Amino acid sequence: DIVCLTGKAFTCRSKLQRAVFDEDVPLPRELLDNDILIHVGPIVLRKEENYRLVSFMPTSSVRFEKWGSRSIRDWGLKVIVGKTTMGDQTAKTMAELGCVHLSPRSVSPNLWVKSIKVESVFLFDEMGSIEAPWQLSVNELGPFVVDIDTHGGRLYKELQSSVQQRLSDAYRRLKIPDDFRYTKLQ
Repeated sequence: DIVCLTGKAFTCRSKLQRAVFDEDVPLPRELLDNDILIHVGPIVLRKEENYRLVSFMPTSSVRFEKWGSRSIRDWGLKVIVGKTTMGDQTAKTMAELGCVHLSPRSVSPNLWVKSIKVESVFLFDEMGSIEAPWQLSVNELGPFVVDIDTHGGRLYKELQSSVQQRLSDAYRRLKIPDDFRYTKLQ
């Protein structure tokens, strides 16, 4: 499925999840009103209380697998956005609690800047611009592909199986031996 997002969201990277889940720093209460988390460190110009979003490129979600399930449970998330995918435990929690993982369909998400309004920022002094959680309002942000759905479907896992089968077929047709290994450059 291909989807776009409209609503309130917040940004999150490893420094925030480590602080909240490993160091018991409370998540700012205002962020709990969101059910969309975007794995991104946006580039935002800040002048007093005015913000201008300059660049917005989601990062790989699998990096956050350690905290995936807990962030869904504790923060009440329904959508996580990021490149790549999430691991088995997070996918299981998503199916259990009705959350999805979305991946950018394109490689030029800076085009999304027009669909995003920066509302506020939290923990800026403690975490810095890239790692601080930014409160966003998004309007038709996307398109995204649904990577993990609420029924346990895993698009990237399904694609990986198909790719492996097709690769085996191609090797056989090209008479490449089963024990063939690519050369590693040092």
